[in-house]
Amino acid sequence: MSSAQPVPLSALDLATVSDGGTSAQALAETTELARAADRLGYVRFWVAEHHNIDTVASTSPAVLIAHLAAHTERIKLGSGGVMLPNHSPAIVAEQFAMLEALHPGRVDLGVGRAPGSDRISAAAVRGPAEDGAVPDPWQVDDFPSHLIDLMAYLGDVRTTEGPWSDFRATPKATSAPAVLLLGSSGYSAQLAGYLGLPFAFAHHFDGGGVLGALDLYRQRFQPSAVLDEPHVMVSVGLVTAADTETAQHHAAPSLLRRWGIRTGRFWPLFSPDEAMSHPEWQRAATMPTNAIVGDPGEAVAALEELADATGADELMIHTSTFGLAERITSLELLADVWKRRTGAQDRTRQSDAAAASA
Repeated sequence: MSSAQPVPLSALDLATVSDGGTSAQALAETTELARAADRLGYVRFWVAEHHNIDTVASTSPAVLIAHLAAHTERIKLGSGGVMLPNHSPAIVAEQFAMLEALHPGRVDLGVGRAPGSDRISAAAVRGPAEDGAVPDPWQVDDFPSHLIDLMAYLGDVRTTEGPWSDFRATPKATSAPAVLLLGSSGYSAQLAGYLGLPFAFAHHFDGGGVLGALDLYRQRFQPSAVLDEPHVMVSVGLVTAADTETAQHHAAPSLLRRWGIRTGRFWPLFSPDEAMSHPEWQRAATMPTNAIVGDPGEAVAALEELADATGADELMIHTSTFGLAERITSLELLADVWKRRTGAQDRTRQSDAAAASA
């Protein structure tokens, strides 16, 4: 790793419902995973917003964050992200201002412009348009202005007037949640740069384009009241285990499900044995992917390569397996090797500095 300081690790979870499981079980598992990430020293634990998907129980980030904050001690909790086109900026501001008041300094408001749903689900979440038509979930022309209003409600005012002039998200605020912009394209990257916000690229989407988007973000970056220099977070799918074969076994359900989504088929998150005996398994196993799967040494080497290539200030790990135990083990093994590897690098730098001054 060539960076001057070790890159911090964070975690992202979708509260995935495994085949045969329930939403209650998935949310309980997310809680235990957050507790493990807290214990292991991960910086953040984020949950996503998705709607009307059989395998995802994370529909309301603010509610889930409140629960997770009550069951953890120091880790930052956040949304990865709140899909702002689905909500009133004022309501989102109220929710996260309350979370910040309850848990000062521990709340992240990650914001995205994707719908987190299909057209019909977007209509159910947002309500019909004024003319009664079903809304286009990808119609986000108002996103920049809504984002600026949301920031202003939370104290980061960028315009001379707006609805925030007569409305407060919470009375007598003493701190505000951190606002970060999420994306997987150049649009969000440029907007984050223009507004001087931290930018989190959804590399775990497997859509490519990370280097181009980050270049745009850094080129467009303008210092703001909240950030002096660009701050880049990159998410990545990762499964590690004691050996490569075991890691590949644990990663099989997620790879098969991803292949299904790419080909328009939304399969359950099967067990590893069921996934690897599925008729489509060979196609899934050979599809191109950004996911990192291997033993701890292989996983850390791949993360170091990603950090160097992107210049990331932080890496966010999304671990998707059929069972909770495998997810926790993956976070444990990664944290252990990452700390030992970066600790050794710190000692080497200190030794080099001492030799240079002798």
